[in-house]
Amino acid sequence: MKNKAIYLATLAFLATSVPALSQGVGSLSDGSLAMGETVNNNAPAQSSGPTDDVTNDTYGDWSLQCAKTGPEPRPCRMYQLLKDASGTAVAEVTAYRLPDGSPAAAGATFVVPLETLLTSQLTVTIDGTTTKRYPFAFCNTIGCFARIGLTAEEVEAYKAGTNVALTIFPARSPNQPVNVSMSLRGFTAAYDKSTAVAN
Repeated sequence: MKNKAIYLATLAFLATSVPALSQGVGSLSDGSLAMGETVNNNAPAQSSGPTDDVTNDTYGDWSLQCAKTGPEPRPCRMYQLLKDASGTAVAEVTAYRLPDGSPAAAGATFVVPLETLLTSQLTVTIDGTTTKRYPFAFCNTIGCFARIGLTAEEVEAYKAGTNVALTIFPARSPNQPVNVSMSLRGFTAAYDKSTAVAN
């Protein structure tokens, strides 16, 4: 009898509280859920540019990676491995020209470690003056990626500059920024030798 009384009391509570609870949840059709998009599983994989079959030329602190095969002009992109003060690799950057008429003159992809606090974004400062913040686009098993566009003016600032300071925040220590320097030594020579790649 006691169990039946508890059961009835629980039903009465649920009957009166469910409408109130559901008011804060949102409808399934009010845009609060991602509905997904159809994916063509038969589409060929897209190349992200030069990978295994590349040449590497060095310009200062930059490596120019160009495809050995394929149609001319072969795509060339710039690469730099970024290390902290103790020499530990922390991030890497790939920079590339974009075709004329693109919204940006050049692009760059920064890869930082997993467990980076994504909401703090990537902060980029050119020679201690111009600072911009960029969101991370995605993470995979390699790391977290920020894909940024550079205006013609920003490319010129990179060419004239000495270094770029990058700041990220670890998710486990969100109050302790990690600062990494990206050298601009050799940027102009590598950029001038690079070719526009499809983004």
